[in-house]
Amino acid sequence: MKLHVVVPLCALLTLTQQTPSRDVNCMCELTHSEKAFPHDKLSTAEDSASKCNSNLTPQKTLQLESLLLGLERRVLQLQEDVSVLEREDDGQLYSVLSLLVVENELLEIKQLINRLNRTMLAHQWLTTNTTKELDDLRAEMQELETYDTMQVVKREKDNQRLKRDLDQCRDGLQPTTLPTQPPHGYCPHGQFRNVTGPRVYTAGEYPGSYAYGAWGRDPKPEAGKENWYWMVILTSSDKFSNYVRFYSSLSALIVGVSTPGDVQIHSSNPTTNTIQGPNVVLYGGALYYNCYNQDAVCRFNLTTKAVTTLQLPKGTRFNSKGNFCHLDDCYLFTDLDLATDESGVWVIYTTTQDFGYMVLSKVEEPLALGQTWRTSIYKQGVTNTFMACGVLYATRYVNKDTEQIFYSFDTTTGVERFNLDIFINKMSPNIYSLNYSPVDQMLHAYCNSYMVSYKALFS
Repeated sequence: MKLHVVVPLCALLTLTQQTPSRDVNCMCELTHSEKAFPHDKLSTAEDSASKCNSNLTPQKTLQLESLLLGLERRVLQLQEDVSVLEREDDGQLYSVLSLLVVENELLEIKQLINRLNRTMLAHQWLTTNTTKELDDLRAEMQELETYDTMQVVKREKDNQRLKRDLDQCRDGLQPTTLPTQPPHGYCPHGQFRNVTGPRVYTAGEYPGSYAYGAWGRDPKPEAGKENWYWMVILTSSDKFSNYVRFYSSLSALIVGVSTPGDVQIHSSNPTTNTIQGPNVVLYGGALYYNCYNQDAVCRFNLTTKAVTTLQLPKGTRFNSKGNFCHLDDCYLFTDLDLATDESGVWVIYTTTQDFGYMVLSKVEEPLALGQTWRTSIYKQGVTNTFMACGVLYATRYVNKDTEQIFYSFDTTTGVERFNLDIFINKMSPNIYSLNYSPVDQMLHAYCNSYMVSYKALFS
């Protein structure tokens, strides 16, 4: 006796043969009517999808936007310089010098345009190639769906569509939640509400070379340096540095052309009074930072090249004993955080007698420690801090893509808030330095060798 059975591929078939006598034999033949599922094609489709995800990143889009922004600002600066030349041309030495300035600016603009063209060509190739890969992937997925005889994929899509409609319906019935109000303190821009961006995302001169560093603008620049940007990279073991580098404009920083060049603190690195840690700021033509191997703030005058030190209170933690941290990591030598805002320079730190809670002090001129405030937030539970309009803000790590500004301390009212919900879209997992620029209300972040800026929004 030959028994023919036809069953679906996903069915589980159990056959039990009872033999009434030893003389009867039963032979069963199982025939599948379904085609074998092509697991190799599914694996290929998964690889193609993964490749598309790795090729199309927000960072690559922001590279183009940053270059365009830098070019726009550089052209405006060139127009201004040409106007000055036309108004004040004396036909002699002044006109020659002015023409040299314009010539240098044209050279930088040309370099920026060349880099922009290369980036655009790379993006065009990526777009064409990715479009073809997506078309192929769509065809492969449509073919794979033909093996879904039980229509599991179709039902899953219907369920997802239904869930999305229900979520939209539920959200529409609920009132819109107002954003968390920051503390009330005086600010010429209004109240700090949100962060947008990033506006700038660039690797500058050293793509991927130096993970730790800082960058920004001088809130109180010297005459003629209003458009300058500065950068400090920790060139020795991701911990120390001995110079600051300047750029004549944002576009020069993006392209990586350091026209003014470096200003060196000392020929050795590290040594006494050189830079330790990434939390550096520039204010009034002077660089402020944690002095090497000291619980003190160094002030390096860029004109006189003189270094003065400000000793912090006894028990101040330094040499990576009071770092910024999150659950998976601590940022080396971030014991002291320097910050700038509309009123000047601040220093954030902790001491043994404060049991690790953050302390905020105003840095006065001539160099001295001014008024001090003690907070209720543990420093190692924070990843970064910055000041804006006399208010201290603190961030914490949410995931590799998101940082949250969750805490604030108003030095005017003394009010602390722990429930701010302002989120920063990160381009790299860790932000090693973060500082606010009152010049243009931008947040400058240094992230795993990349320089990123965000716009701070005020009401």
